[in-house]
Amino acid sequence: MKIFITAQITDLDKYTIVNEPIEPIDLMERASMQVADWISNTINCDLRIAIFAGPGNNGGDALAVARLLKDKNFKVHVFIADLGARFSESFLINLKRLQVVDQVTTINWDSGIELPAISDYDMVVDGLFGSGLTRPLSGFPARLVKHLNNSAIPILSIDIPSGLMGEDNRANDPEAIIKATYTLTFEFPKLSFFFRENEQFTGKWEVLPIGLHPDGIASTQTQWNFSDRQTMAGILKRRAKFSHKGSFGHALLVAGSYGKMGAAVLAAKGCLRSGVGLVTVHLPRIGNQIMQTALPEAMVAADKSENTISQITLLSGYKAIGIGPGIGKSTETVSALRMLLQNYNGPLVIDADALNILSEYPEMLYLLKEDSILSPHPVEFERLAGKAENDFERLSLARKFCEKYKIILILKGAYTAVILPDGCCWFNSSGNPGMATGGSGDVLTGILTGLLAQGYTAHDSAVLGVFLHGLSGDLSLVGSSEEALMAGEIADHLGLAFSALKSESSFGKAKKKNHF
Repeated sequence: MKIFITAQITDLDKYTIVNEPIEPIDLMERASMQVADWISNTINCDLRIAIFAGPGNNGGDALAVARLLKDKNFKVHVFIADLGARFSESFLINLKRLQVVDQVTTINWDSGIELPAISDYDMVVDGLFGSGLTRPLSGFPARLVKHLNNSAIPILSIDIPSGLMGEDNRANDPEAIIKATYTLTFEFPKLSFFFRENEQFTGKWEVLPIGLHPDGIASTQTQWNFSDRQTMAGILKRRAKFSHKGSFGHALLVAGSYGKMGAAVLAAKGCLRSGVGLVTVHLPRIGNQIMQTALPEAMVAADKSENTISQITLLSGYKAIGIGPGIGKSTETVSALRMLLQNYNGPLVIDADALNILSEYPEMLYLLKEDSILSPHPVEFERLAGKAENDFERLSLARKFCEKYKIILILKGAYTAVILPDGCCWFNSSGNPGMATGGSGDVLTGILTGLLAQGYTAHDSAVLGVFLHGLSGDLSLVGSSEEALMAGEIADHLGLAFSALKSESSFGKAKKKNHF
């Protein structure tokens, strides 16, 4: 799914109006019906709802939602915030339609007016401001927003929480932004929804389709994307009937040190479950028996050192290499990593301690081959590229980092961002907070290395690998909980994740349809 900035979404609305064609008021009605249906399917109609409508099209949406909910026998009261601005044409049309079925209460924009008591309501619907804001709210609008936030009543925002900007909120006033419990946005998520600092405003958000013109969407370019199931299913490779293990590549994982052999086992398990043909794990001699016992499917290349990675030889024959899980930062290991970067020209995944070594020896960053995949969590990225005050700033820093070194960066988090050398970014839609557990990243390293070894491009390996990792984590919660999730379960459920994606693909659907 593409993600567009707010100006592009406005253009797509206009494109749809001209090329469908459809009247603006009818497009608004389509969007409002989606919101009203969501509310009626989610919320008890006995609850009392206070709807706040501003003077623009967001307010027009709110008025249409009020009328539609009235038709569904909801107990709705509408407050119109007269902010001293000219009402939009669609707002006035929906106001007239609403006044046929109900009275409305107008809140004057005068800053001295007493704001309405809303303690008797069970939910507030926020339709004060849309996504076109370019500066923080102030004066009466800011006072109204604070009044609604202080009510402690659940708030549902239409399209975007009032006061929140669609992209950059670094100069915004957090006290003048609606803190929604739910946000129902139209057609595409806003870029600002993917940043940790804005979760307090968006709450749980959901995308509602409103039928924007597909030709307009297809022809509009963007650097922002959201990895949905359908797109990821399109990346999956089909296996030929006469395939053999050599068809799916040989991966090398460099992992483990004394006391951290679990990281090597988890990475190897993730790699094996990714579909790779062969896996060899280069690890300290102390780990040989552990690996052979835990994963007999994996081969072992024992290091000459008993407890650490000291030297990586025989680099030919591998389709991809992953390095980092549990390797530590000994002097010998630093030398081994440098030698690998100098002598291996194939696809490479760098994670965990290998990233920490690069942070301490930044000159080694210039040894990275183009499209190498680095997968840091926020603290590891901070060590690599410097501190950021918030996620928006961190993403900007990450894009510059990728452009400078021509690498692919997987910035792990709630919506893990895969950033490409050209600045394009894919936010991940799968995964859950239970995956914030030791070893989860090691499994991801294995998955990424396995996909690369199978011949997936670095871009596809990164985007698909992150999605499969998250989807497997989601499937691990069936009959369990986020608190109890362990990294090994993520690897164990990869088969179900692949199956879920296959069923999403046109091949999977055709196979199911024609089965007899």
